[in-house]
Amino acid sequence: MSNPLEDRFERARAVADAVLFEGYVLYPYRASAAKNQLRWQFGVLVPPAWTATTGEHSVQRTECLLEPRKGDRLHAELRFLHVRRRTVERLDADGGYTEVPELDLPDRVLVPWDEGHEERVLIHEPLDGLTGDQAPVHAVRFDLPDAVEYEPVTDDEGRTLGRLVRRRKRLTGELRPRVEELPGPYRVLRLTVSVHNTTAVPEEAGADRETALAHSLIGTHLLFGVPGGRFLSLTDPPEWARPAAASCRNDRTWPVLAGPPGADDVMLSSPIILEDHPAVAEESPGPLYDATEIDEILSLRTAALTDREKREARGTDTRAADVIDLVDAMPGAVRERLHGAIRGLREVTGDDTPGEPPAAPDTGLSLPQGPGHPWWDPAQDTDVAEVPDAVVVDGETVRAGSRVKLTPGARRSDAQDSFLHGRHATVEAVVGDLDGETHLAVVVDDDPGTDVRRAQGRFLYFKPDEVAPLKEREEEAT
Repeated sequence: MSNPLEDRFERARAVADAVLFEGYVLYPYRASAAKNQLRWQFGVLVPPAWTATTGEHSVQRTECLLEPRKGDRLHAELRFLHVRRRTVERLDADGGYTEVPELDLPDRVLVPWDEGHEERVLIHEPLDGLTGDQAPVHAVRFDLPDAVEYEPVTDDEGRTLGRLVRRRKRLTGELRPRVEELPGPYRVLRLTVSVHNTTAVPEEAGADRETALAHSLIGTHLLFGVPGGRFLSLTDPPEWARPAAASCRNDRTWPVLAGPPGADDVMLSSPIILEDHPAVAEESPGPLYDATEIDEILSLRTAALTDREKREARGTDTRAADVIDLVDAMPGAVRERLHGAIRGLREVTGDDTPGEPPAAPDTGLSLPQGPGHPWWDPAQDTDVAEVPDAVVVDGETVRAGSRVKLTPGARRSDAQDSFLHGRHATVEAVVGDLDGETHLAVVVDDDPGTDVRRAQGRFLYFKPDEVAPLKEREEEAT
């Protein structure tokens, strides 16, 4: 019988896997590549003794809001990677083994590499047991001891040529869940779960990041589920819950609603910023493990690797080998789908076929078709509202050439916009979109790429209420 919560968790895990393995092995997927020398960038929790020397943290904290309704039990899943340091040994004539920098085989080149082994820690607790002063006694502890594993390397005829040696360092940690009922007319709980790396490090151990990573949680994230309950979005909460949502404190993590749109009984707390109900693109043929991956470009570049490069990639990691095999066996039709999709047009065209380009809507216009011509041209669409060449902001006229200070709104802005708050900029144009909204195209002062942005027309866009006109005295101050 199908378990609805497990089905939702499985869907969320597909997204969580992309987080867990974000940047796991970068193109060209070889251990020798310069970009694969510095790894493990997301969700790293090091032992407490090494936070100062590594610049990483030992604790991750998630807070979110929950309406329990008919739900009375929390199901939580901590997932992370544990480093296994792999070395390569050759079989000697006397039956012994010697560590070597590589073992060259017909189908792969085996080299030393740090593998990431997935670990899970589960919680199944009644919500009532996590409420009150006694909640800390429910801390869930885990202990992964030192371990060494050996894997023989054989040829096509089964003869042993060497072996892979994987060493794992001890890693201990805790999950500390806690529930607090908030005051107000609605029954709302604040769920807090902190993840702690509690590993005690020997005094003689080094203090560098490379040593610390062997005792660290990597790609750390959490899945929460409360069957019969309802989690509230922290990015777009109900109006009555906004003050409570704003008070939630999340350290080094970002909780969002998981599962399909409309589902609210599962939440994913990720070290990478996501939107509510994230999903893996249906056009994606499989994971490529490259940070900020662009499937089409990566697939084409990977297909162009030499045979020697592919053999080294296959010997670097089994996941890298999977990427090489995936690209080599990819049908042309699948590769064509990677070129892109405009999902917002499906409501207009009624076309729900993944990867198929939408048909041109009947606009009554005689537009040129074929390569190099869009199916819609705003200059010929008489229904498009005329965009003014200037707007009034705080009583001041703002147009191309006006100087403004950027004040992006917290709700409408993405994470990158928050870094531009308070910066001065020049308006390049007043533009409109198909929804009738007006925007200001700007370039930021002191941006070294301003000339390129202007030449290519690649501006930053803000709504008029997200800027403030600069006064003369502010101009002089700059």
